[in-house]
Amino acid sequence: MEALTRFERTRLISARALQLSLGAPVLVKAPKYSTALDIARLELQEQVLPLAVLREFPDGLITRIEVF
Repeated sequence: MEALTRFERTRLISARALQLSLGAPVLVKAPKYSTALDIARLELQEQVLPLAVLREFPDGLITRIEVF
């Protein structure tokens, strides 16, 4: 996986935490009393997030980075 910027990491974690809070299934084994934010961080760390980042460059090139 290509390195993510801190802004991309934050966006992925917050988007996944929102999904989890709305009832999305958890993709990792998490401790019993974990928050959605903790689980989202753990999923990103283990690279199992079903999300992708689109990077747009000044020359118009768009690259897609899969997180899993």
